[in-house]
Amino acid sequence: MSRPTKDRLGKGLGALLGDYMTTEPPKGDVQRVAVSSVDPNPQQPRRSFSQAELAELAASIDQNGLLQPLLVRPAPGLDGRYQLVAGERRLRAVASLGWHDVPVVVRDVDDDTLLVLALVENLQREALGPLEEAQGYRALADQYGLTQDEIARSVGKDRSTVANMLRLLRLPVSVRKLVEEGDLSVGHARALLAIEDPLRMADLARSAVRGGWSVREIERQVKRLTQVAKTAAATGKTSADPILQALEEELRSVLATRVRIRTTNKKDGVIEVPFHNPEDFERLFALMAGREATEVVG
Repeated sequence: MSRPTKDRLGKGLGALLGDYMTTEPPKGDVQRVAVSSVDPNPQQPRRSFSQAELAELAASIDQNGLLQPLLVRPAPGLDGRYQLVAGERRLRAVASLGWHDVPVVVRDVDDDTLLVLALVENLQREALGPLEEAQGYRALADQYGLTQDEIARSVGKDRSTVANMLRLLRLPVSVRKLVEEGDLSVGHARALLAIEDPLRMADLARSAVRGGWSVREIERQVKRLTQVAKTAAATGKTSADPILQALEEELRSVLATRVRIRTTNKKDGVIEVPFHNPEDFERLFALMAGREATEVVG
């Protein structure tokens, strides 16, 4: 990433956005383009869109018109096409209404600011889920080399908020899914992060959902498990084969279940993959087979 871009990002929200996010663009700045000529923002951090919310927005637009035009940029290397910068919900809504064209403001936005603009728009509207927000921050760090302080200044957040959100990306896949689906709150997830073993973390997360635990109850259970782990470590109990132990731990992390590798002799062995219920079986099947169980037997 070029240094000028990083300097601009580090100056904060106002310097970054300029007039991109204004609700009333200057006269003559708005034009109409075909809806079909606008491609999605490839840097869009938001992955899920509520169909109910989109239907409500579409109904409002149908009744009152589109009060704020989309923000687009010319699609790189494609004449007559545009790339969405901000306004994905509005674009989806007008497309569902069958609009042929849509009002837009065209700006020459470079690749280095495309993600930040999309991220900030969603943050301002509180449209991102916690993991989508964390992944957006991770992209700013990985793609543009921003520090947590620079990210915080660019999106108008405290550095501690950015740091805590990034920590959520350490959650196992199965626990992330519980957070994404709203079964666990961010507070629950942060409490779980005190557990280093991803398998134990996933087991505790499922127990928390089943039992409707509070954050305080999870913290109590984490403390108990930590003490158990310290006691086990003090006994010196380890696997006879450190290589198999490492492989076993990796499978447990990927599958988020208590995988066990048993060897019968130097060449033969068994990998045991337990499941807790039919839904857990379907989850494991999809992870291992790369397709849903219903595609095989449905």
